[in-house]
Amino acid sequence: MLNLLITFYNLVSVRKIAIATGTRADWGLLSGIARSLASRKDCQVDILATNMHLSERYGHTIDEIKADGFTDPVCVGMPDSTDTPAGAVSAMAVCMDGMSRELEKLSPDIIVILGDRFEMLATATAALMLRIPIVHIAGGEISEGAIDDSIRHAITKMSALHLTATEPYRKRVIAMGEDPRLVINTGAIGVYNIMHEQLMGRKQLEESVGITLPEGSMLVTYHPATLDDEDPATHCDALLQALDRFPDSHVIITYPNNDSRGRIIIDRIEAYARLHPERVKVIPSLGKLRYLSALRCVSAVVGNSSSGIVEVPSMGIPTVDIGMRQRGRLCGDSVIHCGDSAEEITEAIRYALSPAGQKRARQAENPYFRPDTLDIMVKAIAETPLDSLRNKKFYDIPQ
Repeated sequence: MLNLLITFYNLVSVRKIAIATGTRADWGLLSGIARSLASRKDCQVDILATNMHLSERYGHTIDEIKADGFTDPVCVGMPDSTDTPAGAVSAMAVCMDGMSRELEKLSPDIIVILGDRFEMLATATAALMLRIPIVHIAGGEISEGAIDDSIRHAITKMSALHLTATEPYRKRVIAMGEDPRLVINTGAIGVYNIMHEQLMGRKQLEESVGITLPEGSMLVTYHPATLDDEDPATHCDALLQALDRFPDSHVIITYPNNDSRGRIIIDRIEAYARLHPERVKVIPSLGKLRYLSALRCVSAVVGNSSSGIVEVPSMGIPTVDIGMRQRGRLCGDSVIHCGDSAEEITEAIRYALSPAGQKRARQAENPYFRPDTLDIMVKAIAETPLDSLRNKKFYDIPQ
């Protein structure tokens, strides 16, 4: 009888956790958290996969989720033809409807959402209406050049438990009216992943991506800055003109996310690679392992991805951060900011590849690093009392 009671207790005390993911980038960050939670006897993990994961155009990265051991993710389809703001709104509506249906079936105790993507806003809205407490990773950050900035803050206000990447970000979330007891500075999970992932060697990576990576090579990711009035094609052309000025550098270029006006960037980079097949390779999605391995093999990262600011500094190489998209983020000394013109980008790349730029990056500290990030996150998600996550109240900072 006692054994039956213990078994019953274990069954009823298992926490049902849903983890939502829409892109190669957020799954690369979430995969280790998902595996660690799934390894616990007191947790049941379900993966909700949507958006770019299900798109052949963007690499069908649902396969990466399955390869990580989650062989039966719940797939929530949505249109990937979101190259206009109106298209993104329509896609969000489809995503919200699909997420609400699947969340009703799963009935999780909590849902984990990372970042600031439009499909995550749809997911958070569905969870909020179904009264499922939201754990938000990477709130409190600023990226002034993208609509993601407002989306991130909106998700923060929908969420009950907050796992921020730095102490200044933690304080910003508290300033938004969130309970300090439920806002935890964990450090950035992407930085933790870099420090603990067993990466590919140079030769193995070169064979996998189909290009050699001698000294002076670069990894490029350029997204549309969705709050920029300028045509992203113009800025992309300026970047490609700058890359032309480094003819000895080999370059891996990854696709942008499927944000509004992103399709024209894909057309531009594909055409550029066809003109320079001996030194340029375009890959829709590297996946977490190849992406992190590439950081070990290149001399600089160029573009406007948040990864260049958050994770790349821990590899001791410079980041050339172009334009306004990431403006406002906390940065280490290895990040070199520049404008959108070909001349400004060229000057920044030239410095990044110089001995001075390389030395500066090797010596820079990463403000997003904590040695215990994964443990803090998993413990918070698995063990924070559910009662404390329901019926949240606005926290007024004492005067």
